[in-house]
Amino acid sequence: MTDPVTLLPVAVEAVATARRVIASRETTSVDFKGERDMVTDVDLAVEEAVRGFLEKETPEIGFLGEEHGRTGPAGDAPWWVLDPVDGTANFARGIPLCGVSLALVQGRTSVLAAIDLPFLDVRYTAAAGHGAYAGEHRLRVSGTRELPEAMISLGDFAVGPGSEEKNRARLALLALLGRHAQRVRMVGSAAIDLAWVAHGMLDATVILANRPWDTMAGVLLVREAGGVVLDQDGTDHTTDSAATIAFCPALRGPLMDALHQALHG
Repeated sequence: MTDPVTLLPVAVEAVATARRVIASRETTSVDFKGERDMVTDVDLAVEEAVRGFLEKETPEIGFLGEEHGRTGPAGDAPWWVLDPVDGTANFARGIPLCGVSLALVQGRTSVLAAIDLPFLDVRYTAAAGHGAYAGEHRLRVSGTRELPEAMISLGDFAVGPGSEEKNRARLALLALLGRHAQRVRMVGSAAIDLAWVAHGMLDATVILANRPWDTMAGVLLVREAGGVVLDQDGTDHTTDSAATIAFCPALRGPLMDALHQALHG
């Protein structure tokens, strides 16, 4: 594949297309695809529009959408991965903390990212080796060094089968960080969690899950802004990771120690 930065205009136009769809229609239906896991007609319309645009512009690249799965080339081919509305529960309630998350994945890592937050009027972009940006502003993660100085977000609680067991670790981590961090937040959108770590507005985020449409764009933003993104076992984050732990470099030791304590007691 050629340098992925050459596809940045395509990614930007794809999320601009999504924003136009979101702006042009009101949510008229909310359905449940699992226990407390919802999808709106806007999610479906955005995914259809972006999938159609990218299939036309980059037919040699596969596509994975949250709502309708994977199409196009498979195997070793690069693939776009889209969350049409990340933070659907927020969106359905009129809470503006939601956005469109698009990444280009090569192998098991992302090489291009575009996250559009239509209700906050900001667009984040990144290309591997070329930095991360909010509009024209280049991003750097914060320089926070200690947990008592850190604002940290947590991903949503698990829902559906097995959620009670999964949430034990989340509750333990919440208790630990509640005692030691400056503040703990739950935003309700993995794309925003990660974008705000890249932007330095959050010092870390701990998402004890890893669905590529939720995370892969934001992971690249954090890395290109000088941050670190790991799996819960301390290995580098990839599409195969079990969790998504992103932070400014100095917090690696204390944050991973807190996570290990929450997971293993």
